[in-house]
Amino acid sequence: MAGNRDMRTPLNRVLGKGSAKLGTGEFSIQRLTAVANIPLAIFLIAGLLCLVNSDYETARAWLRNPLVGIGLLLLILSAVYHMYIGMKIILEDYVHGPFLRALTTIGNNFFCWGIGLACIYAVLRLGFGS
Repeated sequence: MAGNRDMRTPLNRVLGKGSAKLGTGEFSIQRLTAVANIPLAIFLIAGLLCLVNSDYETARAWLRNPLVGIGLLLLILSAVYHMYIGMKIILEDYVHGPFLRALTTIGNNFFCWGIGLACIYAVLRLGFGS
């Protein structure tokens, strides 16, 4: 019987890291963002339900409230980062070949940054601008 052999390098044993080095950290952050998204999404849904029969100016007035704007920006940041980590893990697990993996990773970065910046711009524009 071979027993339990630790296959990690001495440095990884000292640092307490496994073979993937970042897997548990990303797992923890993804779970943290998932938990953070729950109250933030409930806040967004409740606010939108209150605005169902409202006009554009009422919705803008709601967005001009600093607490609402901050809540929406927190939701955007948390949801986009959660999406980024989830897609990164899926791409690492299921995309094979270095070129295709690099291409999809770059695409994931651009997509997440684009979605995040567009959403942040929309909230700031509606909250502050015309």
